[in-house]
Amino acid sequence: MGNLDPLGLTRRGLIRVSGALLVAAALPQKLWSAALRPESVFQTTTLDATFEALGGVPTISEGIIFSAPDIAENGAVVPIRIEVDVSVLPGVSKLYVIVEKNPNPVAAVFQVPPNTQPYAETRVKVAQTGNLYAVAEAEGELYMMQRETKVTLGGCGG
Repeated sequence: MGNLDPLGLTRRGLIRVSGALLVAAALPQKLWSAALRPESVFQTTTLDATFEALGGVPTISEGIIFSAPDIAENGAVVPIRIEVDVSVLPGVSKLYVIVEKNPNPVAAVFQVPPNTQPYAETRVKVAQTGNLYAVAEAEGELYMMQRETKVTLGGCGG
């Protein structure tokens, strides 16, 4: 009665196989996350070290549409938006948000699934007035656009 045709598995056998597959699927997830989020990039403390960890200084590209406020009243929640014109930069696989004067410049990394529109919108912490960078990795090459954002302190220019 407990036999599942045509595989010849019992219900208990099916549960065991399902459990084993679930465990096996969970283990590579940690390996994937390590590959997709290289820790060395998040541990850098200068802009030069960050670009070195990424693989070099990115080329400036007009294909990246990077929106950030000119003046941020609250540096703890600065809204940013990155869009990529795929006709200019096809094959984007990752988007990075880098804040030049933060203690750790890399604020975010977004994985872009194949055949999707590269787009990211988030809020980042900006420690002080400086440059913000949107970096796109496309077909193994790095491209960027930069914006300066001034952080105000108590409503006064910073």
